[in-house]
Amino acid sequence: MKSVRLAMMALLTMAGSVLFAQSTKTENIKVAGNCGSCKKKIDKAATITGVTKADWNKDSKVLTVTYDPAKVTNDAIQKSVAGVGYDTEKYKADDKAYNKLDECCQYERKKGK
Repeated sequence: MKSVRLAMMALLTMAGSVLFAQSTKTENIKVAGNCGSCKKKIDKAATITGVTKADWNKDSKVLTVTYDPAKVTNDAIQKSVAGVGYDTEKYKADDKAYNKLDECCQYERKKGK
């Protein structure tokens, strides 16, 4: 009887893990920025409802986000990051938001974005 209970618990644990893994998505997004201060702002801006993890790498300029696609979209995350002054793959930050960034955070912007 004890082994049946143990087997059932193991089966339920595995099933729960599979279901959880399918309910999240991890993606990489290119985000312009320069320094540790940028990292704090980008990570914070990307951590909106539905996002469980956001980590921007200042060397690669890549934001890795893990999120629940039933609650938030990649576009919404990128818009949130652009809203605080950082250009993403799809969205250019508003000039007003960009100009509010600290001088060290004002990266070289690409033309025509």
